[in-house]
This record gives sequence, C-alpha cells and structure tokens, in this order.
Amino acid sequence: MNKTGKNVLNVVVSVILWIVILVAALFAFVTLATKDSTRIASIGGFSPLTVQSDSMKPTFSTGDLLIIKKCNPDTLAEGDIITFHTIIDNQYALNTHRIKEIKEENGIRNYVTQGDNNAIADMHTITGADIVGKYVTKIPFLGKLMNFLASSVGFLLCIVLPLLVFFVYQVYHLIMISVEMKKAAAIEAALEAEEQQNAKRQQAAEAEAAEVDKIKAETQAALDEAEKARKALEEAKRLQAEAEEALARAKAAQEKLEK
Repeated sequence: MNKTGKNVLNVVVSVILWIVILVAALFAFVTLATKDSTRIASIGGFSPLTVQSDSMKPTFSTGDLLIIKKCNPDTLAEGDIITFHTIIDNQYALNTHRIKEIKEENGIRNYVTQGDNNAIADMHTITGADIVGKYVTKIPFLGKLMNFLASSVGFLLCIVLPLLVFFVYQVYHLIMISVEMKKAAAIEAALEAEEQQNAKRQQAAEAEAAEVDKIKAETQAALDEAEKARKALEEAKRLQAEAEEALARAKAAQEKLEK
C-alpha cells in the first residue's frame, strides 16, 4: 500500500474510532446519568428515556426511546403526555403517561394520569413538582439498543472493546510516528553527511584544479623562457656568422693589399 493509501486508511480508522468515542460518551451521559431515577440527564432541556412497558401502546412501546422536554407544569393541559416521578411497585420510579384530568385545589394543580393501554387511571395523583417534562417524540427501538449497551455484555462489546481498540490504535499510531520521525532524522543526517562529503570533495577538486592551473602556468612560463633563450641563441649564431663572414672578407682584402 502506498503512502496515500495509508494516510486515507488512517483517517478512516480515526473517524470511525472517534465516532465510537462520541457514541460512548453519549451513552454514558444518557444511560449512566439516568441510572438513578432521582436524576434525569438533560441536553439543552431535552432528556432521553427508554420505554420499559407497553402501558402507552400504541403511542409508544417497550424499547422505544422517548425525548422529553422540560416544561412549565402550569402550561400543561389534559391530553398531554408527561414524564413524572411516582411510586411503582413500592419503588420510586419514572413513568410516562397521558394527563387524563387536572384538578386544582387551593391554587395547587394535581394531575391524574393514565396509560393509553391501561383500563384505569394511575393510583397516585401527582403535582407539578413531580413532573420531569413533556413528551416530544420517540425513536422506535433505539431504547433496546440503549438497554443492550447498559448490559454488561453490551457495554463490554460496544463501549469498552472499541475504546480499548482506540487506545491500542493510538499507541500504535504514536509508535509509528516515532519510528517515521527517527527514520526521517536518520535520512536527514545521512543527507547532511553526504552533503558535507560532497563539499569536501568539491573543495579538494577545486584545490587540485588550482594546483594544476598553477603548474600549467609555471610550465608555460618555463616554455616562454626557453623560447626566448632559443631565439637569443639563434640571434647570437646569426651575429657570429656575420662576424665570421666580415672577418673572412677583411682577411681577403688584406691579402690583396699585401700582394
């Protein structure tokens, strides 16, 4: 695989793992933060809740994920679906039912609720202080996924394992980056050493060329001197020949006079 392919693969893996991280964070917020029924997770006033029974069927069913929005209890009307704190099987719990009737006594509003799939109203009448929020919408079956993630197996497979893979991948990625940096440093050092050697060789070649030029210059000077000496010798021979010729003429003239 070439370098471009590796880079694309790294980006894809990183995006997938970061998505898993975000899902894990959302899961931790939605599931773990609402594990205690006295606390409700909220994002901008909206709270996600998983349906645990079919008491509101067909409006929503077990396994659906509900989105609840905080509201002013005084604005509620009969027919609205609300989530509220109540007692179910002698335990403090959350419930989401429709308002069947609103009663007001001494300025205090009381709400009678009933599930769409129930024949009778809820046993406990609630007040505004018990109300968590008003039903906004549902996401079918997503609650089942959240319940699975909340289980030991689901949490291990979908949250812990991907996070472990992400951690291992990041460690591997850091190690590979370190190796690549060391390789790059080694290559850079080798290139620098090669440049230094080339510079030394260049300097040696320039010094050698300068020496050769010097020798050539000295040789040329010697040749020029030799040429001058040769010309001087030829001139001397010529003068000597002329002198001998003049001497011979002088002797010949003298002999004529003597005769």
